[in-house]
Amino acid sequence: MGTGFDAARAERFAAKLIRALDGAALGLMASVGHRTGLFDVMRDLAPAGSVEIATQAGLTERYVREWLHAMTSAGVVEHDPAAGTFALPAEHAASLTRAAWPNNLAASFQWIPLLAAVEDEIVKCFARGGGVPCAAYGRFDAVMAEESDQRVVARLLEEVLPLVPGLPERLAGGADVLDVGCGSGRALARLAEAFPNSRFTGLDASARAIERARIQAGGLPNLRFEVGDAAALDEAGCFDLVTAFDAIHHQAEPAAALARVAAALRPDGAFVMKEVAGTSDVHRDAARPLATFLYTVSCLHCMAVSLAEGGAGLGAMWGQRTARRMLAEAGFAAVEVQALPDDPVNLYYVARKAPAL
Repeated sequence: MGTGFDAARAERFAAKLIRALDGAALGLMASVGHRTGLFDVMRDLAPAGSVEIATQAGLTERYVREWLHAMTSAGVVEHDPAAGTFALPAEHAASLTRAAWPNNLAASFQWIPLLAAVEDEIVKCFARGGGVPCAAYGRFDAVMAEESDQRVVARLLEEVLPLVPGLPERLAGGADVLDVGCGSGRALARLAEAFPNSRFTGLDASARAIERARIQAGGLPNLRFEVGDAAALDEAGCFDLVTAFDAIHHQAEPAAALARVAAALRPDGAFVMKEVAGTSDVHRDAARPLATFLYTVSCLHCMAVSLAEGGAGLGAMWGQRTARRMLAEAGFAAVEVQALPDDPVNLYYVARKAPAL
């Protein structure tokens, strides 16, 4: 290895990898704790043994006991060896339970097993090219719906809409709204409930997601969902507002989708696009929160589903410079980029075909 080998540096790096391995295991078990409801049960329990915790959760004690041991080892759960009890501190429950919504990080850990499930297919793609179809991702719609609840729906009325001056008032009076890549439709349903005078349309290429959206819509008369490709949208000048929450980057044809969105807007309309706060430069992105996680999601899902359709494979980390360029090329003359105060991971692009008066 030569005289330039730094043994101390090698040891530090090995220690980093060991911590990462332990953290990856914590991620899997945190996902299990969320999906089984164990975190929620323990939030409301005094210190208890594994039998009581399993009984309260309606689960098998042997599995619950081993999960508790993993959570104890990770410092998530506190264990009293003399009493044989386990407890979830309130300070930990504040980040791990459904009652902590919209700050339940346990829900986000579901991405780890979701992405790991397609690893074999991704490895094949490294050799042969191509991608992995969205249908291969199992619980993607359900996991994404929970993410949308916390990252978008919880902030929609109070924080996101005011990014566009006068938008809440316009929606109250009656407007036409399209949500591109609507998924399970929770954001659009929230808007339809809040603004009964406006008309809302959700568009998504996934028939499975649209079916779920229709079931969950609750019969709102001003809300409809359609299966369709944003790049083939043919409704020129029909909408006052178009939204796309984490949707453009995984389109097969993102440039065409943006151009169609621009054409679908009325002259004074606005396009609100939420995307990861990348910069388009990996050396800058590396310093941002969750950069490794976001690039991993991009590689194992966002890029892969686009490439599976013969698409551009833009990826979640396409970044602000690329996004601004593509918005301009699509016909947007005015673009403002804004961040919410307590969200370091995402940016909101407010784009118009003409500067706002």
